[in-house]
Amino acid sequence: MDFHFATAMETVADCFPNRIATIADGRYLNWESFERRAASIAGLLEAHGISADSKVGLYLHNSNEYQEAQFGVFKVGGCPINVNYRYKADELVYLLDNSDAEAVFFQSCYAMRIWEIRERLTKVKLLVQIDDGTEALLKGAADYERAIRENPPLARRQQNPQGVYMLYTGGTTGMPKGVMYPIGAFTQYFIVAGAAGQAIEPPASMSEFADYLQRIEQPPISLPGCPLMHGTGMWLGSFSPMLQGGTVVTTSKLGMEPDRLLGMVEEYRVTDLIIVGDAFARPILNALDDAKRRGTPYDISSLKQIGSSGVMWSMETKQGLLAHHDMVLADIMGSTEGGMGSSITTREGISATAKFELSEGVRVITDDGRVVEPGSGEMGKIATSGLVPLGYYKDAEKSAATFREIDGVRYSFPGDYATVEADGSIILLGRGSACINTAGEKVFPEEVEEAVKRFAPVHDCLVVSVPDERFGERIVAVASHLDGVATTQEDIIDFCREELAGYKVPKQVLLVEQVRRAPNGKADYKWAKAEAMKAFA
Repeated sequence: MDFHFATAMETVADCFPNRIATIADGRYLNWESFERRAASIAGLLEAHGISADSKVGLYLHNSNEYQEAQFGVFKVGGCPINVNYRYKADELVYLLDNSDAEAVFFQSCYAMRIWEIRERLTKVKLLVQIDDGTEALLKGAADYERAIRENPPLARRQQNPQGVYMLYTGGTTGMPKGVMYPIGAFTQYFIVAGAAGQAIEPPASMSEFADYLQRIEQPPISLPGCPLMHGTGMWLGSFSPMLQGGTVVTTSKLGMEPDRLLGMVEEYRVTDLIIVGDAFARPILNALDDAKRRGTPYDISSLKQIGSSGVMWSMETKQGLLAHHDMVLADIMGSTEGGMGSSITTREGISATAKFELSEGVRVITDDGRVVEPGSGEMGKIATSGLVPLGYYKDAEKSAATFREIDGVRYSFPGDYATVEADGSIILLGRGSACINTAGEKVFPEEVEEAVKRFAPVHDCLVVSVPDERFGERIVAVASHLDGVATTQEDIIDFCREELAGYKVPKQVLLVEQVRRAPNGKADYKWAKAEAMKAFA
């Protein structure tokens, strides 16, 4: 097995030099130019001692440069490190130090933050600044475009498939952790998944990859609506289409603006839109509805698929999207620590919220190590086998807890709980770390959140707990409502009584102007908990 991201993307460039590789804010790059610019970045890195197994931070918004710099890191055999652009000084220092980053690519708007911490980045040999029109070049940093002009392209080389690819995940508790995969097997995983989507046989080795690419009749045009700094955006939105010889469309503008995304789908004839559950899907559906009411509907006829991962995607929202266009809605259950299952919805078949078909090699295992029998009603943790991470970078204790062997099989336990239906499908309950224990009953916030969001006036919701003398923990919903639509705490609680068992119904509702989420759509439970404590504790 000799797969590697660098070699695979070099092969795409050789096969289709004039095909468009990336489009960002209207700037087009064909595969030949994309590969050549990445090779010059690789030349810059090698000139500064960045080589095999070196770690390189990417402190960037979605852009052509994000993907070029990452390609360049792969070319020297290094490991790109995703940097959350919302981090403040101490968080940045922790991440870059913990990952052993030797170089950092950053855009001008973060120059002052880099200046603030640069003396603390003792392992960093090279800073590379990408001009976005906001700040002058930081003293001592290399200018990105000048570096491409002045550094000759690095000659291609034999890559090591046993090298490490790593993605940092914030998780639900504690500091960010680097989840490590063998890069060869990880590259192959996306190639095989792409082949399945194209309904053709995957290549068995890199020597067959060029022929495989030629057999793909319609390479995807992908739009990651979420940040490339997170797994959903990078893995589904960039790696997957690029390893099919496709095109990745991005915008550097921050924030989830559904009209902008739909305009890009229309303009670039996007085939695959990547989102993160209802946090993205509901605003997109509202924008589609509004445009249709105005008599100026968006042309989304090019869309073949909307893919989502990371946050629950409700049946009602899926039905609304399918009313606008016949396409595949792929709800992928997974985390940085491993893929677990999927739920495919079309006009012919609507899937229930949080109901998934397990991927091959995935089990639901009780806390005492037994496999949950279908239809038993027992709850267990989802465990994935197959492509299991090597572990967490520099954290043996957490690695041993998350990646462990049962009956001779090595599994990853990302932390999600589920029950198994009689037909073998599963109902996802949520993360054990967020589970609320109220009067001796376990309540998973995601289930209550979905019930609250089914109430028509509610726009978004997070569910947390506050201490309670009688129940131990009291369930609180932190919710926002649609513009111009009034609702009350009592209305929401009354609605939930019709939807949920009594012990799951929120005891109180805090109405806020906006429910806070991360750029990738994931819940900010820390904020919701603080707001609930201020209001009701």
